[in-house]
Amino acid sequence: MLTEESRQRDFPSLENRIYLNTAAEGIPPVSVLETLVKYGRDKELGMDGRLLHAVQDLELRARTADFYGLNPENIGICSCSSEAYNLAYSALNLKSGDEVIINDLDFPAGATPWLTTASAATVRIWRSREGVLAVEDLIKLLSPKTRFVNTSLVSFYNGCQIDVDEVADAVRKHSPALLGVDVTQALGRLALKLDKADLIVSSTHKWVLGIHGGGLVGVSPERSDEWTVPAGGWLNLENAFDDSRFEGVQNKKGAASFSVGMPNYAAIYSNNAALKYISEVGVNNIENYTRELVKFCRDGVRELPVELLGPANPVHPSGIIAFKHSNFQKINNALHARGIHAMAHAGRIRVAIHGYNTRNDIEVFLETLSRAISVNAI
Repeated sequence: MLTEESRQRDFPSLENRIYLNTAAEGIPPVSVLETLVKYGRDKELGMDGRLLHAVQDLELRARTADFYGLNPENIGICSCSSEAYNLAYSALNLKSGDEVIINDLDFPAGATPWLTTASAATVRIWRSREGVLAVEDLIKLLSPKTRFVNTSLVSFYNGCQIDVDEVADAVRKHSPALLGVDVTQALGRLALKLDKADLIVSSTHKWVLGIHGGGLVGVSPERSDEWTVPAGGWLNLENAFDDSRFEGVQNKKGAASFSVGMPNYAAIYSNNAALKYISEVGVNNIENYTRELVKFCRDGVRELPVELLGPANPVHPSGIIAFKHSNFQKINNALHARGIHAMAHAGRIRVAIHGYNTRNDIEVFLETLSRAISVNAI
């Protein structure tokens, strides 16, 4: 996908190290970092710079819309996915008797707003079996009381990828609920098909290779009224500066209501450049290139005495492979000693393979892992 020359040019920080932790933090290409300087130069212009900021904002919305399969007016921009989900919680206006379904493979951002003491809804847990979310288990939880179902397209925990169409069809058939999909672990890495999702959320500092401070929200145009956030602010209001502003708040509808105040333009510049970079390389190219690397890595891990999390041969593979070992911290130390960066937490090692990784990266990882878990090494 990348030549050795373009890899060195775009990702000079990868020299002399193997980075397999994109699921936590992506490595921005040089072009993304350069836009921070551009933002600074435009900011020096004062109010005149706001016109240039607005161009970047519109471009980011358009690029996000292309990835989500929506129109730019259906895109909102927050500071992070956690903010987006808390605003979504506000929009739902849940009452006693309402039910929300989350699952045990989800990241806290999309799972916890409904669990706060302020929430009146009953939360039901869609539990995984052997690291996989089965739709038949979701169906058992759905009812006429279900208001919202949220799930990640790809689990941060073990890389389990759901079929959005299959989940959406089950939700529609068995409940009146809205469906939210967190694509943080997929955007920039996998081709997306999200036309049956009602709410789409993603952060920007992982696979999309952007920086912190971005939450990209997509709202189905057919459900805009239901995703109108009743928040104060100004950018999200129709009458922020009208004579009526002290008589009552008029919130913008749908996605526009998720952008409540002054945008984080530095993040907008950089995340616009990140999506542009991903678009030029091509998500399909990234997915096709990494497919064999992921299989090679999973096959190698499966041969070792570890507990592979999730199916050995998933129907919908993602870029994440995770496993457990009792000496995970010593394994992590051995990996770092070889310049290999992966995630080690609570007994789990998580490997994340992106388009800037090479077969040599995986070979060195597997060789180091095998040596680290041998009796003599630990």
